[in-house]
Amino acid sequence: MKVTILNKKGLNKDIKVFIDKKTMNSYMEEKYEEIKGTVSLKGFRPGKVPKEILKRQFGKAIFNEVLDKVLKDTSVKALEDNKIKPAGQPKLDLKIYGEDKDLEYVMSVTELPKVELKSVENIRFDQFTVKIEDKETDKRIKEIAKSQNNFKDAADDVKAAEDNLVVFDYVATIDGKNFTGGEGKNTQLILGKDLFIKGFDKQLVGVKKDEEKIVEAILPENYPQKEFANKKAKFICKILNVKKSEDVKIDADFAKNLGAKDLTDLKFLVSKQINDEYKNSLNKLAKKQILKEIENFNVEEIPENLVEEEIKILSQGMSEDDVKKSRKNFEDIAKKRIKVGLILNEFGEQNKIKVTEQEVQAEVQKQLRTMPGQEKMVMEFYQKNPQALASLRGTVYEEKIIDLIKTKAKPNKKELKQEEAEKILKEDQKLDHNHNHNHDDNHSKEKKAKPAATNAKKAKSALTKAKKAKPAVTKAKKVSKK
Repeated sequence: MKVTILNKKGLNKDIKVFIDKKTMNSYMEEKYEEIKGTVSLKGFRPGKVPKEILKRQFGKAIFNEVLDKVLKDTSVKALEDNKIKPAGQPKLDLKIYGEDKDLEYVMSVTELPKVELKSVENIRFDQFTVKIEDKETDKRIKEIAKSQNNFKDAADDVKAAEDNLVVFDYVATIDGKNFTGGEGKNTQLILGKDLFIKGFDKQLVGVKKDEEKIVEAILPENYPQKEFANKKAKFICKILNVKKSEDVKIDADFAKNLGAKDLTDLKFLVSKQINDEYKNSLNKLAKKQILKEIENFNVEEIPENLVEEEIKILSQGMSEDDVKKSRKNFEDIAKKRIKVGLILNEFGEQNKIKVTEQEVQAEVQKQLRTMPGQEKMVMEFYQKNPQALASLRGTVYEEKIIDLIKTKAKPNKKELKQEEAEKILKEDQKLDHNHNHNHDDNHSKEKKAKPAATNAKKAKSALTKAKKAKPAVTKAKKVSKK
């Protein structure tokens, strides 16, 4: 194989690859030998079909298969030998090809730019810790206690009021006739929540134990039996009990019910939970600061094809006119994202950062925990969408890179009171909101685009593109034949 780089300047490269006829014929011979034992033709014993017969019968198909494999293998090798990392899929232009001929093609590729990393030790970011005071921990524990339902039987003569729990059996009819789902035993309703049928529970206000109450209500539009939807039903309710909510006593038993060893342990766990909440939010702020500093690193040239791909992502759902109006802004945003992605990827490669399958699956599990009740749906989504899983891998890769940068950079360590942390986070949210609002005013409201500096996740698409540097040439574009 002979490789010639036709133009060495700039990111756009044309690479001529030549494989002589002798080598191509040897690939063909290997393929004929490979299939000889599998072909069955009438009049010939298995494995004894002459090559000339195979050639007549399968020559074209075999050549195309060999050609595709040679193009894929040689294009990858040509790029690797010349240390060219492609930004996107190379395009192949076949100049000479055919059975019993030399193979010559020109590969047009846009190269990822060389990235000169500044010393990350000079990056500065805020590393916050938050001091959680005992009164804040106690306040959170009281909120937890208040959210626990602790209903006790009321006296028999007590009339049900809002926030009381009413337990009842019922039989319901529509136009005097029973219907599917029109009977219930030990039904429990907290009055004032309106969680059963709209307007139902307020009619139970004032009932007492052992009373019978007729409630009329319109069955909801989404009632399982569609023929009864929006129909007026009469419910004959037998009141079994009225219960009043009592404050939960915050003691050792309460702590144990929440999984703590005792009250002291519960306070420690709740304090840690509050601290972790702030830590996660403030870590995102630190990440933004790091990405903002990385934007100051130098990348000489951004590949235009990556910019175009990023603009397509930014402008999804927008009209052609709106895209034209926003073109300059989108270009600036795209270049920032790609630049940050290239720099992060270079740092990751230099430090040999890898993402294991276990780490990807751990991230999937994290996603599942954020969507209780929808775990099966989320899991199926990732199983059916390899691109979504690849994006998740990109997220983990990016986080590992940022974590390593933090260990090498210069943190401004600050301890904050809770109210100070709240103020910083609110100001950051306000900045994001104002930026997005201005963007909507100046451009189309059909699409919101946040720059990488204010939304760390946006570096991910460029980072993912940089990770997919090795090409897989699956089909040659046969545009000329000699």
